[in-house]
Amino acid sequence: MPGRNPTPVTPATDTRTLTDTALDLAAHGMHVFPLKPGSKVPALMADWEGRATTDPARIQRCWSAGAFNIGIACGPSGLLVVDLDTPKPETKPPAAPFDQEGVNDGMDALAVVCIANAEPFPFDTLTVTTGRGGTHLYFTQPEGQALRNSAGRLGWLIDTRGVGGYVVAPGSTVDGNPYTLTFDTVPAVLPCWLARLLAAPKSPPRPARMAHTAARSSSGYGAAVLRGELAKLTSARAGTRNDTLNAVAFTLGTHVARGTLTRALAEAALTQVAERWGTDVSKSLGTIERSLSDGERKAGTR
Repeated sequence: MPGRNPTPVTPATDTRTLTDTALDLAAHGMHVFPLKPGSKVPALMADWEGRATTDPARIQRCWSAGAFNIGIACGPSGLLVVDLDTPKPETKPPAAPFDQEGVNDGMDALAVVCIANAEPFPFDTLTVTTGRGGTHLYFTQPEGQALRNSAGRLGWLIDTRGVGGYVVAPGSTVDGNPYTLTFDTVPAVLPCWLARLLAAPKSPPRPARMAHTAARSSSGYGAAVLRGELAKLTSARAGTRNDTLNAVAFTLGTHVARGTLTRALAEAALTQVAERWGTDVSKSLGTIERSLSDGERKAGTR
């Protein structure tokens, strides 16, 4: 699980695979418990959080009894999971500031929140695609905090699961739809600005409505494009970084021109990488500005 290559996980349908997945999660500090097969519902409703465990012997005994789905108890695991949902038929249309072109799901809504708070989209963490096509972003709880569940506090179709909550683990299947691991890395610490919004005693103030061109946030497809391009920068070796940055920024510029994602989001994500590299940052920032613009122009001439 965390720390390996960013490859999808095949959904488990047999006890051996589910047992191995549960053991793997537990080995990385995630407290697991059984869910009913093919369901999100705890197999034992009473005290599922207290029963969640990392004990290999208990996990072996439990999953040898049946092909249970896997639940991860967020509180004991020290996790805060941001749940970016997709709309259901009965979902109400978004209110301001999310009632704008390009905001179709929780991923888009979080992009709006990021832009309004001048923060990069928090892609660089353990990521799971849910059975309905939503996204779970796994974070560790900030030091000294124990954030609980929230529903819509951050925005339209954005919930969180913390103390007192759980998520369906990758490898599980709900109503025939798999939960898959789509970006495999160690969960990052929850960004301070998100922790601040979630810990505020009152609902956070709504961001000011942005101009139409700035408001177009990334779609789910745009999010996948951005994550894939950023992965190229993560693996770039010293000596090749500026060339890689040039190519990635150009590609993202073409997507900005097509409306796949906003320039503000692309710039913020690339700048974060450049600052993390920490060498010749001014040169990297110049490359980002120039190559994004070149990509936009190139796409605009087609």
